[in-house]
Amino acid sequence: MSKTYRVAILGATGAVGTEFLELLASRQFPLADLKLLASPRSAGRTIQFAGESLPVEAVSEAAFNNVDIVLASAGGSTSKLWAAKAVAAGAVVIDNSSAFRMEPNVPLVVPEVNPQAAFTHQGIIANPNCTTILMAVAVWPLHQVEPVQRIVAATYQSASGAGARAMEEMKEQAQAILQGEEAKTEIFPYPLAFNLFTHNSKLNELGYCEEEMKMVNETRKIFANPEMRITATCVRVPVLRAHSEAINLEFGSPFPVAKAKEILSQSPGVKLVEDWQANYFPMPMEASGKDDVLVGRIREDISNPNGLELWLSGDQIRKGAALNAVQIAELLVKENLPSPPELAVSGKN
Repeated sequence: MSKTYRVAILGATGAVGTEFLELLASRQFPLADLKLLASPRSAGRTIQFAGESLPVEAVSEAAFNNVDIVLASAGGSTSKLWAAKAVAAGAVVIDNSSAFRMEPNVPLVVPEVNPQAAFTHQGIIANPNCTTILMAVAVWPLHQVEPVQRIVAATYQSASGAGARAMEEMKEQAQAILQGEEAKTEIFPYPLAFNLFTHNSKLNELGYCEEEMKMVNETRKIFANPEMRITATCVRVPVLRAHSEAINLEFGSPFPVAKAKEILSQSPGVKLVEDWQANYFPMPMEASGKDDVLVGRIREDISNPNGLELWLSGDQIRKGAALNAVQIAELLVKENLPSPPELAVSGKN
C-alpha cells in the first residue's frame, strides 16, 4: 500500500462515523487526505484525528472533488441524495445504508465471504446490514465445506443498532425506572431498559419486518444463492452495544460438531469462545469493541440429525458496520483502487 488515498467520511459525527475514524487510524489506512462531512447543523465542529483537529464540512457536491473513497453512514435518504454525485466526481462510495444493497448492479460485500464482488462495482459498493454481516462471517466457513440448506435465525439486537442517541435513551430510561419514574421514549417506540420488543421496522404482508427480510435477502445475495431457505426473528434487547444471534443450520447430511469447531477456530473474522464446564459462551459485553465475531455453544440439533446450533455475539458498530466498510476499502487499495465505470445506479427511491 505505497500509494495514498483521499478519503471522505459522510456522516462523520455519528456513531459509525466515529468508529471509521478510530479504524482508519488504528489500521494505518494509507491516507493522503481526510474530509469529514455531515449535515449543515454539524458544520464548523472539529474532531480530533491523529493529533490534528479536523473541521466538519457540510456535505455538498463540491465536497466530493478530489476524493478517492467515500465511507458513507448517514442514512439511506442521504446516500440516495449524494452517492451518485460522489461517483460523478470520481469517488468510489462504500455505503453503509440500505439504499443500494439489493440493486443488482451494486455489489454487497463481506470481505471474509465474497471479496471478489467488490471489484465488480460501478462506483458504489454496499455494506450489508449488521445482523447479516455477523451471521455471514460465522456461517460461510461451514457452508464452504457442506452447503447449508436452511438457516433459522433469532437476533438479540442492542441499542447501538439505532445509533448513539438510542444508547443514551436506554441509559436514561434505566435511571428513570430505578428511581420510580416514567421511562420516556424518543428514538424507540417503547422503553428498552428492562424490556425487549420485536424489531419495530415496517411489517410486510407475511408479517416479517424489514430487518428480518434484510437478513433473508442480503444473505441470499452475498452467498449467491437466491433460493436459499432462510427465516429470521429480530428482537431488540436492553444491551448497550453488540448484537447476538442464535443460529440453527440445516445441512444435507450430519455435520460433526468437532469438525465445525475446527473449521470456525481457523476462520477469518471468527473467534471461538467456549467453556462448557463454566457455561461460558459469547456475550455482547465481551464482543464490544472487538473486530472478531465471537462464536460458540456449537451443538447438534437434537430435533434434526442434519442440524447444527450455534450462538454468536458481534459488535454492531464495528464489524457490523464501520470495520466491514473499511475492510472493503482495504481490498480496493490493495488493487490500486480501480476507477469506477459509468455510474449505473439512479440514486432514486
